[in-house]
Amino acid sequence: MSTARFRPPLGLGSAAIGPEEEALVLDVLRRGELFRYYGNDPARPPPMVAAVEREAAERFGIPYTLGVTSGTAALEVALAAAGIGPGDEVIIPAWSWISCFTSVVRTGARPVLAEIDASLCLDPEEVARRATPRTRAVLVVHYQGAAADLEPMLHAAHRRGLFVIEDCAEAPGATYRGRPVGSWGDAAIYSFQHNKPITAGEGGLVATRDLRLYERAVRLSDLGQYRPHHAQVTPPREAPFSGGQCRMSELTAAVALAQLRKLDRIRDHCRRLKSRILAQAGNLTGFSWRPLADPAGDFGFELYGYAPSADAAAQLREQLDACGVWCQKRTGTYPQYHREYVKTGLTAHPALSPFRDLSPWPAHGYRAEDFPRTEDLTSRFVALPIGWRFTDDDADHIASSLRDVTTGTSG
Repeated sequence: MSTARFRPPLGLGSAAIGPEEEALVLDVLRRGELFRYYGNDPARPPPMVAAVEREAAERFGIPYTLGVTSGTAALEVALAAAGIGPGDEVIIPAWSWISCFTSVVRTGARPVLAEIDASLCLDPEEVARRATPRTRAVLVVHYQGAAADLEPMLHAAHRRGLFVIEDCAEAPGATYRGRPVGSWGDAAIYSFQHNKPITAGEGGLVATRDLRLYERAVRLSDLGQYRPHHAQVTPPREAPFSGGQCRMSELTAAVALAQLRKLDRIRDHCRRLKSRILAQAGNLTGFSWRPLADPAGDFGFELYGYAPSADAAAQLREQLDACGVWCQKRTGTYPQYHREYVKTGLTAHPALSPFRDLSPWPAHGYRAEDFPRTEDLTSRFVALPIGWRFTDDDADHIASSLRDVTTGTSG
C-alpha cells in the first residue's frame, strides 16, 4: 500500500537551470550587449537571439523563426502577419490558455470557440462545424505536450482556404507521425514562459516557412522596421507599415538558448518516466488514460486520466494527494467561457470588441451549455505531472499509488 512521502520538486526547464544558462548570461553581461540589433561593433550584431532563431529552425524543421518577448506576443504577431483582423473569425479550442482567446481579440478578429475531444485538443471535426464565410484561420493547441490530430485538421482547414497556426507553447519537442509539431501548419508559435518545458522566464518564437509571413512578422515585432539581419535571411518585399514592439532581448535569448539545447534531455527523461508509470500501473479500475493522436510523440511531462464522474475524479485526487502524489484539478487552463473577459465580452475600448454587435451577451457559442463535451471531459480528468527532478522511485510511487486508489486499498 502506498503512503504519503516527500513530493519531488515540480518543474521542467525551470528545474534544469544550471551552469549552461549562467555561462551564456554572463557572456552577454560581460560584453555589455543586451540589445539584439546593435552593440559594441556596428558591423557585428550581438549573437544570442540570432542563435536561438537559427537553432530553433534546425531543431523544429521550420526555416524562418523570429524571437519575441512572449508566447502571447508570438500569437498576436503570427495572427496579424497572416493578415487576420476586423471582421474575421478564428477557430480556437474552448479549452485553452487565455492568450489563445485574447490574441485573436487584439487583432480585431472574433475567436470562435470549438469543442475538444478526449485528447484535450481541438476536435478535428469542429473545423467544418464551426467554419463560416468569415473564418480565416484555425488555432491548433498541442495541449500539455501532446500533438493534436493534425492530418484531418489540416485537410479540413486547407480545403476551405483557412490558415493554420500551431500553438506549440506546451509542446516543443513533441512530434506527430515522426515530424516535429509546428512543422505541419502554416505558422507556429513557441513559448519560453516559466512553466513551459523550456524557459527563459518569458520569451517566444514565431516560426513559418512562408517568406511573406516572416517579413510581416519581423515588421510587426520591430515597429515596422526590417533590419539588415533579416534582409540577409530574405530580402524585403513588403511595403513598410506601422508595427508594434516585442523584440527578444539578448539576456532572454541567452537563457532560452541554453534551455533549447537541453530540450531533448528533458523530454527523454519525462518520456522514460511516463512509460515506467504506465507499464507498472497497468489497467486501472474506473480510470482510463487520455487517448493521444500520436502516443509515441508525446513529450510526456503530464499524465491525464479520466474518472467516470466529476465526483469520482475529486475523490481520486484527494486520495492521491494523501499518498503524496502531485495531482491537480486544473493545470492553469480553464474553459474560455468561464473566464471573466469572456463573460463581459469587453476590450479596452468598447468599439474594439469583436462581440459588440452580439446581444444578449454571452451569446450562443460563448456559454458553458454550448460545450457539453468540453464541460464533461474537463470535469473528470486527473492530471499527474512529471518533472525534471522526478526519479525512478517517484515514478514507481505514482504507479503504485494509482493502483491502490483505484482498487480501494489506499488510506
